[in-house]
Amino acid sequence: MSVSKAISAHVPYLRRFARALTGTQAGGDAYVLATLEAIVAEPAAFSGHADVRVELYRLFLKVWESMPINGFVDQAPTSPDERGALRNLEAIPLQPRVAFLLSSLEGFDTPDVARILECSPDEATALIDRAGKEISQQIHSDVLIIEDEPLIAIDIQMLVEELGHRVVAIARTRDEAVAAAKTSTPGLILADIQLADGSSGLDAVNQILNDFSLPVIFITAYPERFLTGTPPEPAFLITKPFGVDSLKAVISQALFFDRRSHRKAPPEKAALV
Repeated sequence: MSVSKAISAHVPYLRRFARALTGTQAGGDAYVLATLEAIVAEPAAFSGHADVRVELYRLFLKVWESMPINGFVDQAPTSPDERGALRNLEAIPLQPRVAFLLSSLEGFDTPDVARILECSPDEATALIDRAGKEISQQIHSDVLIIEDEPLIAIDIQMLVEELGHRVVAIARTRDEAVAAAKTSTPGLILADIQLADGSSGLDAVNQILNDFSLPVIFITAYPERFLTGTPPEPAFLITKPFGVDSLKAVISQALFFDRRSHRKAPPEKAALV
């Protein structure tokens, strides 16, 4: 099998990982493209590996680490809100965040995470655990859930609240979602693609984003329909059926890159609010 055929099935998911890591579609796709160009330039260095997916992610991180992020795809932050977002991101050490994404979002087991990061399994476990603790301590937001299945909506609500966020509304249709956004002003949206009345969560979100700027996480059973490399695409995407850790990881990453997310106050200060 050729190298291109071996990796093609994994590229949409690598794009998802890259966008969660960088916080933007443009940034993530730029690094994926650079990774593919590196493979094309030297295919012999990639072929022959027993686990193509592990090697693809390992090479991606090598490329990502070799290039300064802001200089390569993004402008340096200039506004106070943007500087605050960068402080949120920097509050979580880089290696734990990468390890957590590999494990929770991409589903790699601990030995594979260790191989990708070129560390021991014990070190990978420690990084994942550290990230989970630090992520849940850093930020909070008000969340709008757009989901037509009641049981799934309840599961999502429980997970969101377990992370310390507040669910301000649960909408089952496009019209309910748009109305809820106007009255509750959420800081994050979790949206299913297909809704109960045949309306689209994607359409609901697009209408909401005409009036608000906030991060959105889409939930779908068919991620390959959205991870095509053709804009526009969602930066944050969860595949049904989703895992608890996957949802937690993506929520935390989405809020990291949102300029309006808030750092949690220490317990003694929070009690005075």
